[in-house]
This record gives sequence, structure tokens and C-alpha cells, in this order.
Amino acid sequence: MLDANLTQQLKGYLANIREPIELVASLGDDAKSRELGELLGEIAALSDKIAVIRADDDKRRPSFMIRRAGTDIGVRFAGIPMGHEFTSLVLALLQVGGHPSKAAQELIEQVKNLDGDYEFETYFSLSCQNCPDVVQALNLMAVLNPRIKHTAIDGALFQEEVDGRKVMAVPTVFLNGEQFASGRMELEQIVARLDSGAEKRAAEKLAQKDPFDVLVVGGGPAGAAAAIYAARKGIRVGVAAERFGGQVLDTMGIENFISVPYTEGPKLAAHLEQHVKENGVDIMNLQRAEKLVPASREGGLHELVLANGASLKARTIILTTGARWRQMNVPGEDEYRNKGVAYCPHCDGPLFKGKRVAVIGGGNSGVEAAIDLAGIVAHVTLIEFDSQLRADAVLQRKLASLPNVKILTSSMTTRVNGDGTKVTGLTYKDRVSGAEHDIELEGIFVQIGLVPNTEWMKDAVALTPRGEIVIDARGETSQPGIFAAGDATTVPYKQIVIAMGAGSTAALSAFDYLIRLPAEELVEAA
Repeated sequence: MLDANLTQQLKGYLANIREPIELVASLGDDAKSRELGELLGEIAALSDKIAVIRADDDKRRPSFMIRRAGTDIGVRFAGIPMGHEFTSLVLALLQVGGHPSKAAQELIEQVKNLDGDYEFETYFSLSCQNCPDVVQALNLMAVLNPRIKHTAIDGALFQEEVDGRKVMAVPTVFLNGEQFASGRMELEQIVARLDSGAEKRAAEKLAQKDPFDVLVVGGGPAGAAAAIYAARKGIRVGVAAERFGGQVLDTMGIENFISVPYTEGPKLAAHLEQHVKENGVDIMNLQRAEKLVPASREGGLHELVLANGASLKARTIILTTGARWRQMNVPGEDEYRNKGVAYCPHCDGPLFKGKRVAVIGGGNSGVEAAIDLAGIVAHVTLIEFDSQLRADAVLQRKLASLPNVKILTSSMTTRVNGDGTKVTGLTYKDRVSGAEHDIELEGIFVQIGLVPNTEWMKDAVALTPRGEIVIDARGETSQPGIFAAGDATTVPYKQIVIAMGAGSTAALSAFDYLIRLPAEELVEAA
């Protein structure tokens, strides 16, 4: 199953294994079990510290456990962890084999000290770019703490189980048999939910920080660029982000990032974070901003109030809070979120194999989603509010060639229908005739654009009626010393490369603002 290049890379990684490990397999007579058996054999052949054991002791087949020999330390995969999960497999092999994690030592100790018995199960899909973060975090926890167990399950391979547990989005995590979380989570977030005192300790630590020269709010491409450009000026820079990487983490393929023919969102986000760290920036991840208090006078300190109660102060602030998926705002949408209403076709599409779904939105994102889903599901209905699709012509031609796609224009979704546990259909209104129609289906993928993450700053800086931060050519907002960049602003095109340029502009403007402040203002602010 592994090509020559992948085999060579894996052999190099496995040289870092310190402790002997066993691949304990539970296989059936099906094709997927034969594939998994072949994969495990190929992996074992690459290291004399790896042995394959056929045990058939797990109810899920095909599945296997990676176990440190002579111990009960290990993690389990149900399915074949290729695609986006191949990295999770490699890390699990290394960590069970004694190779140390790169996680912060403080966080590692926090995991080791968790008191309780935790059995996690994570449902993933091989096309989900957010799933590996969750799988890898829980795998590491299982390696660090013997009272934590984790099984990562390919939802597409265990469809009956997925249907029985009503899993309609990935990643979905169960803890001790009850649903624990759905969606992308990082190790810090998971630990914080289990450790009741973590948030309070984090708030106390943040509150003790000295004022920053530049505080960037948001960790997407604009925020990363702003942090790097500011830090290279030799000043004190911090980044407070709800999730570093932002909307990029939810992006599958990126083919228009100049000089990089192809990359994927999570990979780009990881490179951005590494670059920011290399410039000595204080990254405060998983911090949600709730209020911005501008300085009372020019040259004074601005204050950022966080959801955990802590406050950060800075001489200048750069707002790069980005945007999120726009919702339909119709009855039933919130009720059935992750129960059939989804926003990521790449992530959740495989869970709807052989089912009927709708895609809401006829722009590039909507049409691309419909094309992708048509290869997986039984039927796709694309619903567009306008009288015609707005996607590129080449995408429209591809969509029109697909036999299992129906296109409805001049149509407005008015209600999501369900049976209390999952989506059963939707109601839409024909905008020409005024008639309402019901469609029976199991999934609804919403692809109608983005809305800026600016609600919490409406009393601090000027916003447009759409909620975008008003900026000038230098990235300055209506408040002296506060700048902004990226998708949350009035910049006309929401693109990664444009956000990076805007972030750089805002950082240079912030530095220019600082050096032009009278010396006495800087002294008083300090």
C-alpha cells in the first residue's frame, strides 16, 4: 500500500522509535481487512522494533492497536488511517514507541495529572483536514496517561455504527459512551474541558503579562503576517487568537498561493505558526476576545478583555479576527447543526455516502461542494437564491454534466426539517411563483459566504453595516493606535495572499505610529 517514496520517509521516521511496539490486529475476511493486514506488514518490515500480532480481539474489524510491548500503553485505529490520518498513524507509532512529544512540558504534565478514567472514541473521515488534530491530541493523551484510552474510527468504513450513534459530522468525540465534542479541537482545549481549574490558572497567567508594543488579535494569515513584520522591528509583540490558523484550518486545497502550486490549509497554518514562533512572538492561543477598550488618549494603553476574564494591554492593536461561515438563519438550522446541517463538505461528505443532500449557495464554494459531493452521495440538490449561479463558468459546466445533481435557482431555503434527532429535509420558496416546496434529504451543506468576526468590537471602532472594520490604505481604523487587516475589514477581496499583505501593511503602520509618538507618551504608557 505504501509507494517507494512514502516507504523511505516512513523508514526514516521509525528510526526514532526507542521502545519495542506491537501492532495488534483484528481482521475479518473482507477486502479492507486484507488491505490493513498488508499495511501493517509493510510497516513492521521497516523496523526491527515493530512486530505484528493477529489477535482478533476487537469487535471492530478491521482495526488494530499500537501497543508498547509488555505494557498497556497504546492507541487503537478502527479502519485504515491513510489520507489525512497517515500523519496520525506515524505520530502514534513514534509516541507509543517512546519518542517524546513536542507539546509544551507544562501541558504534558497537566495531561499526566488528570484524575479519572477516560475512554475516548473519535469518528473521523479520511478527507477531513480538521480530524487529525483531534485524533493526534487524544492519542498523545492516551500515551501519557494510562487511565486514558482512545480509539480513532473511520466513520465511512463503519457506516452502521455511525448511523446508530447519529454521527453526522466529523470529528465527533465520545467520552465514556456519551458525546463529548464535535468539531476541531486542540490538545489545550480538550485538557481544559477535563481540568476544571485550567481556565482560571490561564487567566491569572495572562493577567500578569506586561503591556505589548503591538498586540495582534487573531491568528490567521493576516495576523501571522502582522506579527512577523512587527516582531522584526525588535519590539514586544503578542498574538491573542481563538484558534491559530483561523479560517485557513477549514480550507482543503489552496492552489493560488503565489510560488506554492498546491498546499492545504492545516499545513499552511502550521507553517505560519512556526514562522511566528521563530520571531519570538508571544502566542496566546485559544483566547476569545470579548471587549476592546481604546486608550483614553493618544499614546495611552489599549485594553483587550478576554472571555476568561483576563485583560491584555498594548500600545497598539492590530485586529485580524477574520470571518466565519455565514448561516442561513432559518428555523431548524441551529437545532440540527452537526445533525445533518454541515458547513464543510470535505470533512463531513463521506458520512453521507449513498444519501440525498442539498448544497445551499451557487458561488464557487457551493458549486465546488456540489461537484465533490456528487461523487459520494446518491443525489445533490443545489439551491441558489439568485436567478443564476455565480460560480466560474468552468465549474458550472462540470456541475451541469453530473447526472445526480439538480439545480434550483431563484429559490430560498425557509426551514430545515427534522425528526428531533437528525435532518429529514428542507422547505424552500420559489421566488418567482411564491410557492413553497419540501425536499426529503439527509444532509444540508451551507456554502453562502462569510461574515466578519467583529460583533464584540462594534462600540470600539467604526464598522460598516455588514460588520466590516473600516480601514484606510494604511490599515488604520477610526481609533488612533488601532489597526486592522484581513477578511474582517473593508478590503474588497477575501484572499489569503491579500490578507497577508494587509497584515504586513498594518504592522508597518503600527510601528510607524509608535516611533512618531512623543517620548513622554511612551514613558507614561509604560
